[in-house]
Amino acid sequence: MKIRKRTTAALLGVTVAALSLTMVGTASAAPLDGITHDQNPRVPEGAVWTEEYFPSSDGSDVVLHADVLRPAGLAADAKTPVILAVGPYFSHTGQTGPEGFTQTGPSSRFADFTTGTDLFNRGYTYVMVDLRGFGGSTGCLDWVGPGEQADVKAAIQWSAEQPWSTGKVGMYGKSYDAVTGLVGNDLKQSALKAVVAQEPVWNMYNYLFSNGVPRPNVTGTPNAYNDIATMPTLADDSAEYKANAAYEDSHPECLSDNLANNNNPDLGSTYWKDRDLATKAKGTNTPLFITQGFIENNTKPEDAQEYLDNHQGTERGWMGQWEHVRGNETNSAGQLLQGRAGFFDEVMRFYDKYLKGITPTVKDPAFAIEDSTGVWREQQAWPKWTSTLAATLPSGEYVDNGSSITPTAKSVPVQQQWDMEHATDPVPAAATNARTLAAATNYYFSWSKPATNRVRLTATPKITLTAGATGNVMVRLWDVAPGGSAVMFDENVALISKAGKVSFELKSTDWTFETGHQLGIQIGTVGSSAWLDVPSGKTIQVTKPLLNLTLQNPKNDVPTEGGKSPFLVTYLRQNTRTLTGVGAGTFALGPQTS
Repeated sequence: MKIRKRTTAALLGVTVAALSLTMVGTASAAPLDGITHDQNPRVPEGAVWTEEYFPSSDGSDVVLHADVLRPAGLAADAKTPVILAVGPYFSHTGQTGPEGFTQTGPSSRFADFTTGTDLFNRGYTYVMVDLRGFGGSTGCLDWVGPGEQADVKAAIQWSAEQPWSTGKVGMYGKSYDAVTGLVGNDLKQSALKAVVAQEPVWNMYNYLFSNGVPRPNVTGTPNAYNDIATMPTLADDSAEYKANAAYEDSHPECLSDNLANNNNPDLGSTYWKDRDLATKAKGTNTPLFITQGFIENNTKPEDAQEYLDNHQGTERGWMGQWEHVRGNETNSAGQLLQGRAGFFDEVMRFYDKYLKGITPTVKDPAFAIEDSTGVWREQQAWPKWTSTLAATLPSGEYVDNGSSITPTAKSVPVQQQWDMEHATDPVPAAATNARTLAAATNYYFSWSKPATNRVRLTATPKITLTAGATGNVMVRLWDVAPGGSAVMFDENVALISKAGKVSFELKSTDWTFETGHQLGIQIGTVGSSAWLDVPSGKTIQVTKPLLNLTLQNPKNDVPTEGGKSPFLVTYLRQNTRTLTGVGAGTFALGPQTS
């Protein structure tokens, strides 16, 4: 979801009627009956492109722009189900910055989906709606707040009420436009029949902060979306599109407010409560198909379990050990980046069932899950466990000095190392000690006893401790093999705003321990993550930390198709160290019950 490279351009119950059907003003523009691929190569083959405008649903003067792709050859009023994508990335100029187009046309953001599924020949209409402040829509960008939620509601209702719509809408997206799918579910719209959300953010706060501690992207991300909102238009865009896209020129507060609002670290503020999608999912039941990487380096698995627990409808999902990628995506060697084949086939069986009423002839698992060994299993739900463990850990202390607590190559700034998305490949051990994590004053370790059987840590670990002073705290979990070779597989941080009890969740995980391996728990300082984060410099006493874990017995796994995702190899290389002074352990990594 985060834009890693900022662009230099100037760079998730009422009837809504279409206000107009736009004709673009030059030879490449869309006449009322639409533009085909033969007339404009930016239009997908087999589709006809038109543009439309309609109001948002919050009673404001915000006007939303939509690019509509209908199957070619259909009568204007021939009814089809609608696949809807709503987000900030559908500008005619480009997704996250200008892409060098010389002719206007619909975004190719999900051309892999429309082409890979043969969507138009299958009888679906595809609609892309610009959120307020982006593309051809007016208004101020609102980072998945009440304004953007109103936009999602309007887009669903408008798509359902068109004369060419069957009234059944499915949403599709990845990252930000997967977030808008979660919003659609939260809004409980009767026309919304299915949501496919790949690698979303489940609570918008967690993308910029962790329990009061700013992430490294806390200012970069709002600035990047400001840049996207102010991208230039193309010469042959319509006058209405150009006027809407220039909204920020006369409303500079849009950009300043976006930056200021998103730099608020208070999780309890109204601003962030409005954007807590996991809590808002209580009682919702839209059929939901998600993907989530447990070792995601962008949209991390925080509050995913809460969202799924609160959601009461049908759930499907692929979950595993990958980065910020789509279910169908491959690398240059042709390897599937999520490691499992058939994503589009499963997605279309899902849509066909809930939007067309077609019973699938293939039975897909509810959840297909890749664990840390690269092996896939199927489950009826996620998470699923066989036992829980509450481990009381030894007390200790650390100096909250903001030092890097995982030494890395000297060329990498230590102040950017606390978040796993900033992990780097260590230089060879012969050159430096970058692969060794030795004793230090700014953290301390505790250990489990060696596992007597294979055991999996799943769901969402939680730590509770008593801190003797204000400051920052970071907790990391390590899978430690005999001899000390260890992989850091989970982490999170928190601000200690006052001395006393501190409790927070780590990231959701699915990590299998081999027999003889130990769990290492590292408690210590937070490496400076951003300009807003200042280490306290205090020595912080930690009293009787309690680690709550959810365990699963791998012997009960039901295998399903899938191979090791390529990123797992990279992640293991980046996050493996040799730990020294590993103790005998103070608690059993169990019990297990079958």
